[in-house]
Amino acid sequence: MPASETLVPTEILPSLIRDEWWRPEAPERITDVHDASTGELVTRVSTDGVDVAGAVDHARTRGQQTLGEMTIHQRALRLKEIAQHLDAHKEELYELSDMTGSTRRDHLIDVDGGIGTIRVFSSKGRKELPNANVVVDGEVEQLSRDGSFLGEHIYTRLTGVAVQINAFNFPVWGMLEKFGPSFIAGVPTIVKPATQTAYVTQACVRLMLDSGLLPEGSLQLISGSARDLLDHLDHRDHVAFTGSAATAQLLRSHRNVQNEGVRFTAETDSLNAAILGPDAGPGTEEFDAFIRSVTLEMTAKAGQKCTAVRRTIVPGEHVDAVVTALSERLESRTVLGDPRDEATTMGALASKDQQAEVSKAVRTLVDSGGTVRFGGEEAGTGSADAEAGAFYPATVLSFDDARTPQVHAVEAFGPVTSVLGYADVDDAVELAALGGGSLVATVCTHDPQIAGAFARGIGSHHGRVLFLDRDDAKTSTGHGSPLPHLVHGGPGRAGGGEELGGVRAVKHYMQRTAVQGSPDLLTGVTGIWHRGAQANTATPATVADGTAVHPFRKSLAELRIGDQFASDLRLVTLEDILAFAESTGDTFYAHTDEEAAMANPFFPRRVAHGYLLVSWAAGLFVEPAPGPVLANTGLDDLSFQVPVTYDDSIRVTLTAKQITPRETDDYGEVRWDTVLHNQRDEVVATYDVLTRVAKTWPPQE
Repeated sequence: MPASETLVPTEILPSLIRDEWWRPEAPERITDVHDASTGELVTRVSTDGVDVAGAVDHARTRGQQTLGEMTIHQRALRLKEIAQHLDAHKEELYELSDMTGSTRRDHLIDVDGGIGTIRVFSSKGRKELPNANVVVDGEVEQLSRDGSFLGEHIYTRLTGVAVQINAFNFPVWGMLEKFGPSFIAGVPTIVKPATQTAYVTQACVRLMLDSGLLPEGSLQLISGSARDLLDHLDHRDHVAFTGSAATAQLLRSHRNVQNEGVRFTAETDSLNAAILGPDAGPGTEEFDAFIRSVTLEMTAKAGQKCTAVRRTIVPGEHVDAVVTALSERLESRTVLGDPRDEATTMGALASKDQQAEVSKAVRTLVDSGGTVRFGGEEAGTGSADAEAGAFYPATVLSFDDARTPQVHAVEAFGPVTSVLGYADVDDAVELAALGGGSLVATVCTHDPQIAGAFARGIGSHHGRVLFLDRDDAKTSTGHGSPLPHLVHGGPGRAGGGEELGGVRAVKHYMQRTAVQGSPDLLTGVTGIWHRGAQANTATPATVADGTAVHPFRKSLAELRIGDQFASDLRLVTLEDILAFAESTGDTFYAHTDEEAAMANPFFPRRVAHGYLLVSWAAGLFVEPAPGPVLANTGLDDLSFQVPVTYDDSIRVTLTAKQITPRETDDYGEVRWDTVLHNQRDEVVATYDVLTRVAKTWPPQE
């Protein structure tokens, strides 16, 4: 791996290509990047001559190889270690991010938010996905009467590269929230950050590289333009884009996306709304929470968030009250200035270009009928130097006509919101929908019926809806905070893409495939035992004579998929049923009243409790002596299929179905397929038993 590359303003910002830091030798096209607050030179950016084809090939070969040598859990654990390394060095990222105009509060969103996101993915990857490289999706479908032909769905990793094109506003989070899921899936990444803040992304990549935790080829960085990047991609590859709708459309129209099957997902412009419910007027706790939420979204990252509130939709009679409350809170709590000044609460926009774009958008909104009620260019930027720095004041607009087309089409990507009045809930739903599809909306109400009406009305137009009231105001993570657990993305104008969402995000970098075959073949494909596949069966008789070993006597090192124990039959008596009813208090008539039970079309007469049968099954399969089985941790998918009455008998077959070693513990989880039959070989019940099993037995010192 190459030595560290630190930031030197007069040098070209390096890219990481084929595991080596690279700079162009004699670039013709150079972009100077300036401090957002002072205008001083931060770095210079050029990718003239970058070997994009070589980077793609390196990812598909070396990156695929090194990541493929690891399991999902091993990659997830490595991701946790990367997060720990970044967390230990995040002050460096803070200092660089100061130059982007971000305050310390903003750093928590970007830097700490990014680190926290990959921590969550690491945890969920190890808890919710197998320690393997094949993920089963859904239940097995029996495709033949005798069970010899089955079908199901599996996920396997893409064999290409994950190209991640990010926006300027989140140089750390924007990269890590995409990198984490692709890394766990086992797909190498090429990151292309936005030029204005690429130096922060480069520093983050450098820290990750310096940790020694990145497998070769798993992460590359193009620090600047990559105009021909999509020329080198095909159906093996995935492109995740965050940025403007215009750029997304340009990328979508690329011939390799159109004709070669490049997977493309986009998160783009979004005129997000915050909606004040008709029950949440001035004087309510909801009104106060609403005002806090909108002002926070206006000022965090100086409004440069794809999730920021652009349209504040409120009951018509409360427009003035909302404008007044927003203005008073902004006036008292917003100090515009250099983020390195401790008094500053809102920093600059990312660049002078962004300052000009926001100014242009506000002028367009005003020209279309908007009235500046607070802030605006006329208000100035106080002590912040708007000539040298890219400062713009927090601005509140209002419109007499809430259906003015421009307010639902023009996004001022800065600390700007427009207050719009509505007549009733249906009217508010229609106004929200005029945004053409959004990432997120907040609905502030304490009335469950109103919340339900808004969910039905705006759900299809949004990727996420936050319902805010007095009960969750203090614990809510907020309107503008995408969470790794939940889907981030939205329909229509918002790009139609989807990121995050727990392990869904990992599966975005995998192919879902329908597989069909015999139980033995599908067991080999998935690493999970299928009923009807070969089994290594032990019985009470073979265990007793020493010709077989009870599966519960096998450590994780010895246990194999298909190791099975088949019990003898146990007779069920009426006395057993009545005693269980008495001891548990479960005296439901089907167990205790012969006449009533026989009148029920589902029961032949009094029947055994299902939980009695499950308890007996445990007694039939358990091996009681101390051994490698350490604990029973649960029971999944219990289904009772045929009732068992007195004078019937039951037996149980227990089979090692799935074995999941833990990477950092001396045990693993074993899932046991469990089937109860009666004396007629009818299936009585099915379920999975979950246990923890020691990796070795006796435990090693």
